[in-house]
Formats: sequence, C-alpha cells, structure tokens
Amino acid sequence: MSEEREMERMVDLLIVGGGINGAGIARDAAGRGLSVLLVEQDDLASHTSSASTKLIHGGLRYLEYGEFRLVREALIERERLLNMAPHIIWPLEFVLPQNQSPRPAWMVRLGLFMYDHLGGREKLPGTRTVNLATSAAGAGLSPREGKAFIYSDCWVEDSRLVVLNAMDAAARGAVIETRTRLIDARREGDGWVATIADARGTREVRARVIVNAAGPWVADVLGRVPDARTDRGVKLVKGSHIVVPRLYPGAHAFMLQNPDRRIVFAIPYENDFTLVGTTDEVWNEKPGKAQISTGETDYLLETIGRYFAQPVDKADIRWSYAGIRPLYDDKSTNASAVTRDYVLDLDAGEGRAPMLSIFGGKITTYRKLAEHAMKELARFFPDASGAWTAGAVLPGGDMADADFDLYLSRLMTSRPALPPKLLRRLARAYGTRTDDLLGAAQNVRDLGTAFGGDLYQAEVDYLVAREWARTSEDVLFRRSKLGLHVPAGTAEALDAYLARVVPVAA
Repeated sequence: MSEEREMERMVDLLIVGGGINGAGIARDAAGRGLSVLLVEQDDLASHTSSASTKLIHGGLRYLEYGEFRLVREALIERERLLNMAPHIIWPLEFVLPQNQSPRPAWMVRLGLFMYDHLGGREKLPGTRTVNLATSAAGAGLSPREGKAFIYSDCWVEDSRLVVLNAMDAAARGAVIETRTRLIDARREGDGWVATIADARGTREVRARVIVNAAGPWVADVLGRVPDARTDRGVKLVKGSHIVVPRLYPGAHAFMLQNPDRRIVFAIPYENDFTLVGTTDEVWNEKPGKAQISTGETDYLLETIGRYFAQPVDKADIRWSYAGIRPLYDDKSTNASAVTRDYVLDLDAGEGRAPMLSIFGGKITTYRKLAEHAMKELARFFPDASGAWTAGAVLPGGDMADADFDLYLSRLMTSRPALPPKLLRRLARAYGTRTDDLLGAAQNVRDLGTAFGGDLYQAEVDYLVAREWARTSEDVLFRRSKLGLHVPAGTAEALDAYLARVVPVAA
C-alpha cells in the first residue's frame, strides 16, 4: 500500500465539501500538522462558493438587522484578506445613490459611520459624499440627481480563493480529492469509518474527526450518519445574478436600494460587462444545480431600469448564474433577513467520535470560521500547533508590500514580447505563480495551442497539474471567466484536449 493510501486509511480530519469553508479548514488544519483528506463530490467551488457577488465586505446591510458582531468580524477580515491575496482581492468603491432610497439619508450615513469605524479600517478610504449631477460617479444613472455616499469594500475572485486555499492545504500535506462522494459514515471505537466513491470505485477511509462542510448538502451528509444529531437546521436561500453589457463608465460599483428595501449591486465585470445581483429566494427543493428564475430575472432587470439610463432587456443578458446559500435557520420568515452568521455544531458526546458540522457563513469570514472550527476541535488534537493563518499569504500573494502593480510591472519587463493584456490577466489570476505557469515562455508561440480568448495550452496544463481542473467548465467559468470571451467551439475543443491530458486516476 502506498504512503498516500495509508494516510487516507487513518487521517486526523476527513473534510466533506470543497467550498470555501472546507478548503479553509483543510488549509488551517494541515498548517497545524494534522493529516487531512478533503473530498468534494464535484469540482472545487462548483456550487455556492462560485455563485457569490464576488465581494469581500463587512455587510453594510447586516447592520440593519443588528448583526454587529458579524459585521465587525467581517470588516477586520476584509483588510486581512486583502493583504493575503492582493492578486485576486482588490479595493472597490461603491456609490450609494440617495435619490431613490427608501431609507432616510441620516440613517444611511449613520450606518456608514459605524461601517467605517467598527473594524479598525487601515488601508481603505472612509465614506465621502458626492453630488450625482456633477460627479463622475453619477454617469450612466437616470435620473442623475441628488447626492450619493461613496464607501469602500473589496472585490474577490471567489472560486479562485477556494482553489488557492486548497493548493496551500495540499502544499502542507493535505490530500484533496475532487469528484469524490461520501457514501456513508459510521462511528467505530473512537473514530470513523467512511465509505467514499470516485471514478475508480468505492473504498473505506478512517478518520478521527469528520468535518461536515458540505454547504447546501450539510443536512444530506448528516442523513448518511446513522446516529447523527439533527437539532440544528439549515435554510436554503437562492441568490441569482445576471451579466449584461457595461451599464456605465468608471471602475466603481453601485449599491442600489429598491422600494422593497432590498439591496442589489451593479459591479464592473470582466472589463466589458456589468454584474447585477443578488436576489433572495427561499429554496424548498433538494440541493442541486440552481438556475435563475423568470421572477428573479424580471426583478434584476426592473432594478436596472429604475436606476440606469441604458435600456436592457432579456435579450441583452450575456450570462446568468445562481447559487444556493446554506444559511443557519434562525426561523426568520424573510429570506433577506436570515442571518449570514455561522454556527459550528460539534457532536462529540462521551465515547462518540467527533463530528463538526458547519451551518451558514460567508466568504469574507471563511478564514475566521476555520480558525474557530480548529478551536472547537483542539481538545482532540493536543499536539497540534496553534493558530497561524492570520498573516500567512495565499499562493501567488507573496508580493512585496502586497503591491500588485509593482509585481505586474516587473513581470511585463521580464517578458516584453508577451501581450500586456495577457500578462495582466494571468497576474490577476495566479499572482507570483504566473512565472511557474509561463516557464521559459517569451512569446505566445511558446505557450502551445491557442484555444481562443487568450487561453493557451500552457495555462490549461498548469490548471490540470496544479489546480484540479478536469473539464472546460472548470477552466472557463471557475478558474477563470474566459467563457464570456472565447469564440464558439472553444469549450468543445478544450474538452477534447482535456480528455487526452487529464490523468486517468483523476
């Protein structure tokens, strides 16, 4: 039996779920010296964690629901994550128009004052007020009148954040297995025996602790454990987004307040587009692949029509996506008001092998959630080292002074014959790992087959070898958003190539 197989037979942690929480816990645990096996039934970040609004933010609107602890924690994490991954996370200004606000200006300004001061802000600028009629921030709006507040949060490449955490976990010894399902698990002595299945068949693995980080499937995993506790509940809420041609000039985003008091963001996306979302709909079906509904589409288009001068209809929608958020069930009857805080439920009575289930959470607080999870499990691993992730950069983020522009300038200088647009895109996705991806390449001919949209064989090979990419969807819509840019036929050509190069055992 190989050393890897032996490790799989008895690991400290078996983590079920390859979204942001599972990947974050795997990274934290591996860095403490624990052995980790993470299984994900699909691709990394293939569901909720790639269907977000792509923001690292404190959650300004959560103040309205009294979520002060969550907002403070998220604001502290916001700048911490900015330093950890400056290639995939960067500052973004938000314009909050008041000319159609259902909330009085004084209330919004008070909330922004708290937002500026709750989390010990250091890098990001504070709130300011502008006149929409005269400020560039008003361009594209209709009507362009009244005042707006401008505050700052951060953008994140959400699915890449998951992958980077998984990469760092693997570099520290964790085993990451995608396309691998948990079939069932049973307590045996002071540990677990779990049956997992992949393309090679089924096998049993042993673990001291199971971490149920299955997101929307958290209750489903509990159902596969005969004596699991089920006194915690999850409320599934669908959030959907649309991508339309660019609605306005400028690099800022808009936070739009609708008459029903719900919030919709409009955000610059992939240079040529605007991302608009999200919605909040209770999901009463089984977890699975979600799609935007007609009602959600109409709601987002009505929001665009309410605020922007450029007319948009369904024919203009270039792409849409939807995700199911596994929120902790706080019994709220309003989907928008359900808490975004997380709950860690440890089932570890006397003589019972421990199982930690994760309910809720949001991308911004994933690192803190992982740290809290390891604190809950600390008594089972007395020899493990302590918390370490707060100042540890993610793969590709090791740039001098977290200065992305400086790194990009040096990259362009070192490879002058490669197109600047291509180098910028690669640097934004891979950071300092771009040099590993490019190898000795000095021009596009060195990058191999061109698949279109600035996607070359060298990048695909890197994604297969380093980032668990296995299909065209993995490459075009999770590791990148090139699916919005490539010509017709690219996905088919890419899948044909991947069929030849993906390892048989993958």
